[in-house]
Amino acid sequence: MLASPPDEAVEQLVGLPEDQWFERKAGRISARDLAVPLVAMANAEGGYIAVGIHGGMVDGVGESQLNALRQTAQDFTSPVVRCTATELATSGGKTVLILRVDPGDHVHETTKGDVYLRVGDESRKLGYAQRRELEYDRGSAPFDGTAVEAGVADLDKKQVAAYQKSIGSQSPEGMLAARDLMTRDGHLTVAAWLLFAERPQPLFPSALVRVLRYADTNRGTGAAMTLYEGGDIRCEGSIPEQISKAASLIEKWVPKVQALAPSGRFEARPIIPRDVWLEGVVNAVLHRSYSMSGDHVRIEIFPNRIEIENPGRFPGLADPSKPLSISRYARNPRIVRVCSDLGIARELGEGIKRIFTEMRSLGLTDPIYSQGSGSVRLVLSSADALDEDLRASLTKSARQILDVLRLEARPLSTGQVAELANVTRPTAARHLQTLRSYGLVEWDGQGPKDPRASWTLR
Repeated sequence: MLASPPDEAVEQLVGLPEDQWFERKAGRISARDLAVPLVAMANAEGGYIAVGIHGGMVDGVGESQLNALRQTAQDFTSPVVRCTATELATSGGKTVLILRVDPGDHVHETTKGDVYLRVGDESRKLGYAQRRELEYDRGSAPFDGTAVEAGVADLDKKQVAAYQKSIGSQSPEGMLAARDLMTRDGHLTVAAWLLFAERPQPLFPSALVRVLRYADTNRGTGAAMTLYEGGDIRCEGSIPEQISKAASLIEKWVPKVQALAPSGRFEARPIIPRDVWLEGVVNAVLHRSYSMSGDHVRIEIFPNRIEIENPGRFPGLADPSKPLSISRYARNPRIVRVCSDLGIARELGEGIKRIFTEMRSLGLTDPIYSQGSGSVRLVLSSADALDEDLRASLTKSARQILDVLRLEARPLSTGQVAELANVTRPTAARHLQTLRSYGLVEWDGQGPKDPRASWTLR
């Protein structure tokens, strides 16, 4: 956009959605307030701030205000946030100030002592524990920003050209610079090599995804090993290619079961939903530690579960026993940024929540995260979330009604439940009361005859 004529660039900036890497601010913002998004982006993955756009209109930055805003980093952040400023002067006589924020090597704060982190489209103020977590991981610059002994000519021209076109860059060098994939002295970064080299493995032998398929629920050892013949494949290539190859393989190998589908019929489905294991694979590849040599991302497929393990621990004070409380943090911010552009990853930090939501919607047991001395493991089990004795005590119709509520994942009236489960209303009402007595569903209404009353899963 910034390479376009000023009027055209500003028009595009007005309509560009705010996200992890872009924010708009009114031209009248004070330098002290502007320090907040500067710090937030520097503590995350960098980004751009357009000052002089508010409420879908260009209000511009006054000439007397320009210098103060350009000096925001020097005057109101510590350590000083690295950023560059560009002015776009429109034909209407208004100026929009563009600040490009580089990812920080250390934790930045405002001169008031507050620390912020960019999460999705907002700048979140961190509490003490969250700040310590960030400080723990920002002791040094992210590894994916360090230099490698390779040049632009060593990258895969096809992959570079495709991404260059997708972000509208004029040259490979411009594309790499726009995503911080080159160092200040012009060398390629680790991220650039892993993302765009035809085969990055000569420099990073463990940068691969290994997929294994077992015939039994236990791995076994020696002669008793249950690994299928041909069931151990290493997916190499660039990071996007690794994910694509691994996904194709898992989709082919994951066991299938007969289960109630949204159509109301029993159909074959994988024991673990595709969206769930794919999210787990993407998280493992994008957030693994590439500085840890000798280990790779490992995906093991069993008849009753999928296990995904990646090198590198959770950041700082994150508690793997409480995965839903883990805040967003990208160990490899440059890699995540490019993969988000490619549609491989989302930037809102909701991956873990999505995994839990999908598993619960099918009535499967919650995902289990565990952390070793140098790795994180995710176990996705096909086991039913209900206790076996409890499930055995339920009638077929009651289980079907429970499945309907899981599949719909929204409040339903008794009539809607009856229709979707293909039972009479009195039958649905009776089974819903049974499920309620077991604490499996909740009823929300003002009275027995409330027409707006509804049922939901607990």
